[in-house]
Amino acid sequence: MILRRLLGAARHTANRWDDVVVEALQVPLRVVLWVAVLILALSILPVAEAARNAVLRAYDTALVLLLAWFLHRLILLSELELLNPARGTRASTDKAAVHSTAKLLRITLWIVAGLMALQSIGVSVSGLLAFGGIGGIAVGFAAKDLLANFFGGLSIYLDRPFSPGDWIRSPDQEIEGTVEDIGWRLTRIRTFDQRPLYVPNAVFTQIAVENPSRMFNRRIYETIGLRYQDADRMAAVVSGVRDMLEQHPEIDQNRTLMVNFVSFGASSLDFFIYAFTKTTVWVEYHRIKQDILLGILGIIDAQGADVALPTRTLHLQSGPEPEPEQLS
Repeated sequence: MILRRLLGAARHTANRWDDVVVEALQVPLRVVLWVAVLILALSILPVAEAARNAVLRAYDTALVLLLAWFLHRLILLSELELLNPARGTRASTDKAAVHSTAKLLRITLWIVAGLMALQSIGVSVSGLLAFGGIGGIAVGFAAKDLLANFFGGLSIYLDRPFSPGDWIRSPDQEIEGTVEDIGWRLTRIRTFDQRPLYVPNAVFTQIAVENPSRMFNRRIYETIGLRYQDADRMAAVVSGVRDMLEQHPEIDQNRTLMVNFVSFGASSLDFFIYAFTKTTVWVEYHRIKQDILLGILGIIDAQGADVALPTRTLHLQSGPEPEPEQLS
């Protein structure tokens, strides 16, 4: 009855965390109630002393496990509450951090609860830990790759260089695609040809990883050459291209924007454009880049100039005709 009243009162408050605590508490507390009733009944009824002592030891163990159960439910419900859509949308990095922290807390909780339960039934935890230390060395040598992948996954969860849904690539290895899942041993990446790529987590501690999904802008950097006979039109072309970029609604004017005559090429007079788009979406970026390049072609044509092609000029020197005996 008290639990039902508490749950009803919690649901009528604006704070959601009291609902989480009461919801996590109600099922384990009901089990605790029946365990307490059982112990009380055994203390009243005439039973053998050995049986009573055994039940009392089981009672201690049961309370430890029930406390661990309550904390497990509290961590689980807190995770669900933090990821509740009613709290607003969260970045993929925040979701990954919540999932990883909750998973680590649950693992730590049940390790501690297991040690406490063993202590309550009379097992020497100190001896077990000493044996575990010696055995851990042997296991460490035998499973060093497994442990390296585990700690690699832990570093990914803590540092958050990428999260599920991010597009990543490595300049050190042929790794590129969208992250689908980050496990404790492997990270699954879907490549652009839709093949699954399974990468051990230890690899990410040894390579550089780029995360294009977290870019602020995408860069347009192109060099365009005009013919040498259009040298007198270069200034007008450069000025027109700069004006076009400064007025383009999809170009970020808060980033560096440059249009300059840059070099005398082998067969062209070269100028370059350097600008950043507002969008980071790959498809939208190429649409905007195409629009800008077409605009540049229009400006060049409007000035009566043309884009240069690779050319070679051959100069022939005229001279006297060779004698017939020289030809033979």
